[in-house]
Amino acid sequence: MKFLNFKFLSLLSLMFLLIVSCSNDDNNGVTPAPPMAPEAPTPEPPTPEEGTTIADVAIATPELESLVAALQEADLVGTLEGDGPFTVFAPTNEAFATFLSDGGFASVADVPDEVLSQVLLNHVITGSALESSALTTTYVSSSSTAGVDGKALSLFVDISDGVKINGSTVTSADVEASNGVVHIVDQVIGLPNIVNHALNNPALSELVGALTAGDNITFTDLLSSEETAFTVFAPVNDGFAAFENPDDNDINNILSNHVIAGSALAAADLSNSYANTAAVNEDGDNLSIYVNTDDGVTLNGESTVAIADIVATNGIIHAVDLVIDLPTVVDFAVADSANFSALVGALTAEGQPDFVATLSTPWGTAPAPFTVFAPLNSAFEALEAVPEGDALTAVLQHHVIAGANVVSGDLVNGLTAATLEGDEITFVTSADTFTITDGSGNAGVNIAVTNVQAINGVIHAIDTVLIPDTTN
Repeated sequence: MKFLNFKFLSLLSLMFLLIVSCSNDDNNGVTPAPPMAPEAPTPEPPTPEEGTTIADVAIATPELESLVAALQEADLVGTLEGDGPFTVFAPTNEAFATFLSDGGFASVADVPDEVLSQVLLNHVITGSALESSALTTTYVSSSSTAGVDGKALSLFVDISDGVKINGSTVTSADVEASNGVVHIVDQVIGLPNIVNHALNNPALSELVGALTAGDNITFTDLLSSEETAFTVFAPVNDGFAAFENPDDNDINNILSNHVIAGSALAAADLSNSYANTAAVNEDGDNLSIYVNTDDGVTLNGESTVAIADIVATNGIIHAVDLVIDLPTVVDFAVADSANFSALVGALTAEGQPDFVATLSTPWGTAPAPFTVFAPLNSAFEALEAVPEGDALTAVLQHHVIAGANVVSGDLVNGLTAATLEGDEITFVTSADTFTITDGSGNAGVNIAVTNVQAINGVIHAIDTVLIPDTTN
C-alpha cells in the first residue's frame, strides 16, 4: 500500500511539471530565468557612529590633503583616530601652502618635528565636540603644550562676524565624525605670542593702537620676545575709553605698568602681594603693583581682571577692565587696606592737614619724592592710645622722609635721616635685616616689607608706630 501511494505521488508531481511547462510555452516562447537567491543589500556609507573618525574625514577630503600629509609627518593620525571627543579646525591645502611659504619651508617635512606637532595640536580642542552653534566669543584651551612653562595655548574664538579662531576664518563648519567635529579654516593657526593674542582680539584694539603708536614699536618687540616670560594685564577698549591722565604721566610708562617681566603668573599663582612692573620712577626703580585676590583679582585697588589666563608662548595675559595708572604712595596705602587701613584712617582723621594731597605730589615738585615708613594695622593696635590733634600730626610726619626715594639698598648701618616732622630716625642693618630707632629712642622697629615703589616715592611697612621726641 505504501508503495502504491509513493507511485501515486510521483505521478502527481510529473503532471504538475507538465502543466507548468505548457503554461510557459504560452509566454511567447520565452522561458523565464530560474529563480535567484535574494541579493545582499548594498552597504550604506559608514555613518560617524560606525567609525568614521576625524582622521578618516580628513583623508576622504581632497581639500585637506596637506593637513593629512602634515598629520602623517607629525605621527598624529592615530591621535585623531582616538576616542576624543575632539573639535578640529582643519586648514585647507591653500592655507598650508601659505604657511609653508611664509616659513620658508618647501614641504611639511622641512618643518621641525616639534614645531609641526605643536602647530597641528593648536588646531585641536580635546574633550568636547563643539558644533558651530555651540561656539561663543571666548577663549578655549587647545591641545598644544607650546604655551609658556608647558601650559596649553589659548585659542580666541570670535563669532562677531562669522567664526574666527585666532584670526583664521571657518569656511565650512560642522563636518561630523564619530569622535568629534571638524571645521575647515582658511589659515594655519600659528603658535601665538602675547602680541598675536592682542592683535586677534578686537576688544584689545585700543591697547594694540597704544602699543604700536609712534615709537612704541619697541613694545611689540618686547612682548614678542621669547627670551623671557611676561604677565600682562591688558586693558580692554572700554578701560581705555574711561581712562583719564590728570598727572599727564608718560603713556609708555603707563603701558609698562601693566607688564610684569620675568614670570608668567596664572590666576592661581596670584595672591595678596606686591610685584614689580616694567614701569620705572625717575631714579629708574621699577614700580610695584599691588595684587589683591580677596574677591577676584584686583590691581592697585582699582582695575579688576575680567578674563584670566590667556596663555601665549611667552607669557600669560589677564584682560582688565581699567587702565592701571602710575601709583602714588597714597594709592598703595588705600589699596592695601588689609595692612594700611589704620594708617589711612589716621591720615584722613578730622583736624589733620591734607596728607593725601601732600603725599600725592608728583616727583620733582617739593616735598616729593617721599620715603614713607608705613605702620601696619597691628602697629596701631599695639598703641595704648592713638594720638589726636597736633600730636597725631607730629607722629604721622615722623614716618616720612621728604625729598628722597630711599630704597632698601640705600640703607646702611648708622644712617640717619630727618623726617618731615623734624626729628631724625636711625637705621640699623645686619645682613638682610633692617631696624629703625625713632626720634624718642625706641629701637628695634622692624621693617616688615621693603620697596613698595610708587611713582612719587617708596613705602616700607613697619611693625611699630614711630614716636618723635616729645620733649622738644
